Amino acid sequence: MRQLFSGVAFAGLDYLPLIILFLLVVGFLIVWRLRKVYHVKKILMSRANTSLLISGSSWRLLAKAGLLFLGVLLLSCALLRPQWNKKDEMVKQEGRDLLIAVDVSRSMLAQDCPPNRLAVTKQKIRSLVEHLSCERIGLLLFSGTACVQCPLTTDRAAFFLFLDALDVETLSSGTTALDEAIKKALAVFQQVPSRKNKMLVLFTDGEDFSSNLAGVKRAAQQENMAIFAVGVGTPEGAPIPLFDEKGNPAGHQKDKKGGVVISRLNEAMLRSLAQESGGFYVRASCADDRDIDQLVHKVAQVEKETLEDKKISHLEEQYHYLLIGSFVCFALEWIL
Repeated sequence: MRQLFSGVAFAGLDYLPLIILFLLVVGFLIVWRLRKVYHVKKILMSRANTSLLISGSSWRLLAKAGLLFLGVLLLSCALLRPQWNKKDEMVKQEGRDLLIAVDVSRSMLAQDCPPNRLAVTKQKIRSLVEHLSCERIGLLLFSGTACVQCPLTTDRAAFFLFLDALDVETLSSGTTALDEAIKKALAVFQQVPSRKNKMLVLFTDGEDFSSNLAGVKRAAQQENMAIFAVGVGTPEGAPIPLFDEKGNPAGHQKDKKGGVVISRLNEAMLRSLAQESGGFYVRASCADDRDIDQLVHKVAQVEKETLEDKKISHLEEQYHYLLIGSFVCFALEWIL
């Protein structure tokens, strides 16, 4: 929508080049018709056969042509959808609060879900958010600590900007502490105590070095926060790649004895965590979005709540006045 005049906007300006071309063609045809009638009239008058004139007087021809062109012009302007008279409306919103927590520990670079677990996680989250409607979405990152990357919002574009920017360097610690993620999620939801239903979606491989996971699970149950866990990886696991400062491969992470560390998906722990909180567990699929379909179905079963009312300003459509004027012009042209 663009504004050409003060207080007047046009929602259909994309069609302006076609409309101008249409008006030029119509104008050319009208002029061509008038010239043709003029020449026919001139020939007949030269032969003194004025009784054969069928198009009436000159003023009538010009009036009909003018009305026809004006009708076409008004119709074309109506297609531009002029709008004015600003109005404010309060829109009542309903939805759910959904906090998405992403494991950004180094084990998420394992490549048992190609190209790696973190890349697959980002794809899955994008698909999840695109399938949800009328929800406030927040993004939380965790490894050894946790932080809110994007607060709860309905702005999908802003959420995707934060999502695209995350990587394993976002947080300094390379280990995983699920209790930190859950504690941070509880703190976020405490800021909106009026919400009855709280949902946390965990994307992680389940490798955990928490110090108080059992206590945090009890707190989640008391706060009625359902945890939906998405296991990323495979039970067989894969080594954790290392990279140099330039991003080039530099071998694999090794333990104190020099052996290559294999990171494996801990499904048993994630399934237990989800079930005890009244949530749901699913393993991330590397081939399709069946896992996201299941997750969306489970989220949709949670009752929606009334979110804050949103004030929306808009201009009223006024094209109908131009349509009426166009119809009047065509009717008068037909009568003449």
